[in-house]
Amino acid sequence: MSTLKRFFKDTIIYGIAAVLPRVINFLLVRVHTDALPANNYAENTNFYIWAALFSVLLTFGMETAFFRFYKAEEKKDDLISTSFISVFASAVLFVVLAFTFSDFFIKIFDFSGNPLQLKLLIGILGIDTLAVIPFAYLRASNRPIKYAAIKLINVGVIVGINLVFLKYIPEFIASGKNIPIFLNTIFESTFIVNFIFIANIIGSTISLLFLVPYLLKFKWSFNTVLFKKMLSYSWPIAVAGIAYVINENLDKILIGQLIDKNTMGIYAACYKLAIFMNLYIMAFRLGAEPFFFSHSDHKDAKETYAKILNYFIIIGSLVFVGIVVFLDILKQLFINQQYWEAIIIVPIVLLANLFLGVYHNLAIWYKLTDKTRYAMLFSIIGAIITIIINVALIPVVGFIASAWATLFAYGTMMVLSYFIGKKHYPVPYNLIKSGSYLIAAILISFVSFNYFRENYLISVGLVLAFGMLIFWNEKKEISAILKR
Repeated sequence: MSTLKRFFKDTIIYGIAAVLPRVINFLLVRVHTDALPANNYAENTNFYIWAALFSVLLTFGMETAFFRFYKAEEKKDDLISTSFISVFASAVLFVVLAFTFSDFFIKIFDFSGNPLQLKLLIGILGIDTLAVIPFAYLRASNRPIKYAAIKLINVGVIVGINLVFLKYIPEFIASGKNIPIFLNTIFESTFIVNFIFIANIIGSTISLLFLVPYLLKFKWSFNTVLFKKMLSYSWPIAVAGIAYVINENLDKILIGQLIDKNTMGIYAACYKLAIFMNLYIMAFRLGAEPFFFSHSDHKDAKETYAKILNYFIIIGSLVFVGIVVFLDILKQLFINQQYWEAIIIVPIVLLANLFLGVYHNLAIWYKLTDKTRYAMLFSIIGAIITIIINVALIPVVGFIASAWATLFAYGTMMVLSYFIGKKHYPVPYNLIKSGSYLIAAILISFVSFNYFRENYLISVGLVLAFGMLIFWNEKKEISAILKR
């Protein structure tokens, strides 16, 4: 039980480090939707879709490979320097190619109306790629406070610049007040959406500067043999990452192409409300990934993994139900009213992301057995499902098709991973118990959203009843964890 307690402790620490900045960034959605019309918000969405795709390409799964080899590799200097030099080379190559063929990339990225976006994208990707291995080192060496501090400084810079240029300066100008000449000059000479990206590149630069001292601690060398082993492990993960980006973002691109940019912006803004589930999953993964690898040689490893999945589903189900019940309050707090048209997608996307979280939990079998090609296979299947459903149904039923496509894609990946994993690395998951919690959460959310929407007396009562049922079933485990 002490092992589980350590796992939860690590998850909470790293979760705070990653989740709090994301929460603060999420609060900017209201600032963005207030400041930008839907077509400009679509422009912001388009920018970060390309950033997500190229981020996967430039790191090519090396972060996960770093964790895989960190415990086994005795020469930590070789591991860190080889990992960093490899991603550094990919970043330099990308920067050179992107600037050399800038006209081509401007056309491909749809930046022709705002070419400065390309330079900002190149800068953000290059800097963030260089930061991947140093951040991974802080996690692997269990330095959560330093990790959290750098992340929070990053988000503080980003939030500050966003508030100044997207909220305070427009409000000052609208009220007739004077602002410093240099700020007014910058504001008037720049597309307003670009301040989001400018804030990002400044924040990323400051983060990298804080990470430089850690890079200087190690002896630099490039171990070709180690690199080949890491690359063999990582490239299927990179392909899986590309497929994941497709699953997460192709819907928005297709909505923009098959319907219009305004609808794309509205859909993307409401999709942001799924961040509450994403934050939970991210917190879990930050603590889980290093833990799973470090605990793999314990006798009770599989039993521990099974318990962790059960707890993950319990908490995820409560998060899912809670967000659906209070969805109409959340939309008023975080999204401008002009974007509410697509709010119906949120319960579907939340459930899809919960399925994705279960999939990540199940994924331990192919990571521990070095069968990462299955990650590639599952993600490609999910991407194919995403493409087929979106292309076939968006012209027929509109943007709701994209939400269902995400749900079916992640649900299929989850089921495939479970059944194939049973053959290669059987873990005694309690499907009856965990599945019952998941089904109950789906039913409560469906009833609340469709029949008792904004009737909080009944909806909150259902949530409390669900929570009490879980506590009654799990009270022995909960009590044992708290005592120790």
